[in-house]
Amino acid sequence: MSTKRSTPFIVLAIAAVVVLAAVLLGGRLLNGDDSLLRTVVVRDSLITPNADGVADATPISYELSRNATVSIYFEDAAGDRFFFRQDKARGAGQYEVLFSGVVDGYRLATDEIAGEILSRLLRDGDYTWTIEATDFDGVTERQQGTITIADADPQLPELRNFTLDRHTFTPNRDGIDDRVLMQFYLPKEVADVRVFVQLPEGGELPIAEQERDVPANSPGRHYYDYEGGVDNGETPPPDGVYTVVAQAQDAEGQRIRVTDELTIQHGGVPRADIFPPPTGNSVQWSATAVALCDTITFTMTVENYGNAPIRTTGPEPGIVYDSDWNYNTLGWFTESGAWRAAIGFENEITNYPYRWALGSASELEEIDGHLYLMPGQRAVITGGIRVTGVFGNRNPQPLWAGLIHEDVQITEFNNRVDPQSILVDVPDAAHRPECEPREIPIRVLDPAAN
Repeated sequence: MSTKRSTPFIVLAIAAVVVLAAVLLGGRLLNGDDSLLRTVVVRDSLITPNADGVADATPISYELSRNATVSIYFEDAAGDRFFFRQDKARGAGQYEVLFSGVVDGYRLATDEIAGEILSRLLRDGDYTWTIEATDFDGVTERQQGTITIADADPQLPELRNFTLDRHTFTPNRDGIDDRVLMQFYLPKEVADVRVFVQLPEGGELPIAEQERDVPANSPGRHYYDYEGGVDNGETPPPDGVYTVVAQAQDAEGQRIRVTDELTIQHGGVPRADIFPPPTGNSVQWSATAVALCDTITFTMTVENYGNAPIRTTGPEPGIVYDSDWNYNTLGWFTESGAWRAAIGFENEITNYPYRWALGSASELEEIDGHLYLMPGQRAVITGGIRVTGVFGNRNPQPLWAGLIHEDVQITEFNNRVDPQSILVDVPDAAHRPECEPREIPIRVLDPAAN
């Protein structure tokens, strides 16, 4: 009697095992169909991928009954295989993708194309398409058919003659090798172009195109200017070797990528100021009143508190100007990107007419023939002005210090630092002395330096 009573329980247990087995088989027994790859449809047997909006692409759809890796590829009459998708992991379900004739990049024997072809249209002709799925047990199923490609655009979005005008640059606004000019030639209209610096961790720093007569993405020569972001006060990438990438894609989806190497040295945003002492003014004057033909001197300290070397140029500290001279008189003309300490006054004809280097040659570091105040370094700057007349026809006259980044900027906190009224003792005309002429310490340029 106990055997009869247990029979229903045995039947229920067997049924549960069957159901569980069906679940574990991922639905293979559903409706009696245990196939992995189902309902494969390539809608059109002919496409003309030329971006004219007519028959440019065809949908491809398929269904997976369980998890698998999927490849979609095309073979020509010679047996060459071109992948549209290769070993892509997919879960069970229905999928549809639009095929526009573009497959993974490949090269023809006749190609003379620089760079890497990332994706490319199939050439005109007849192809066998294959959709292949392999599940985790190693079971592989495939379905095949034919498709014809016609009127495909044969021209790739080439980036011809991709060049950099220098391969080492120093983005620190010192006026020397601060920028890199990149250029290439587009033979055809494209949908998109990107130029960027590839960062080691995988990020990208985009580079903007220069505005010219040739519109962006149009056929012609295109130029890109890179300064490391320093012009916007941004810190450039750390010193090192980087890959510059240019990539173009046309309307059909073909993509070309070209690269070159760029080395960054001494990069950074230049930052300096007139360093204030614990007490007193930032600029110490020898006097607040001076007799005509006498010299007034000053002392100030300049600090490079940034992370980039600061280029400077003469004359050296200690030089004494006559009040009717300026830095041009001495032959130390404006140098774009150079820093100098300076003295100015109201009604000056030339902005900050008296200028000095940020330290002597023995204190500064020489890099490629130029002198630099290095990060964290301070320089004590002294100089003088022999008063041969009243400053700006005003007496007393306020004098002040400044720190000039020539042809770049004078920051607000480095402009008109510590104004000091200086009185010039000028006798009446009958007793006014004639200041003894002195030789101008004019700079002699070395012709070999040019």
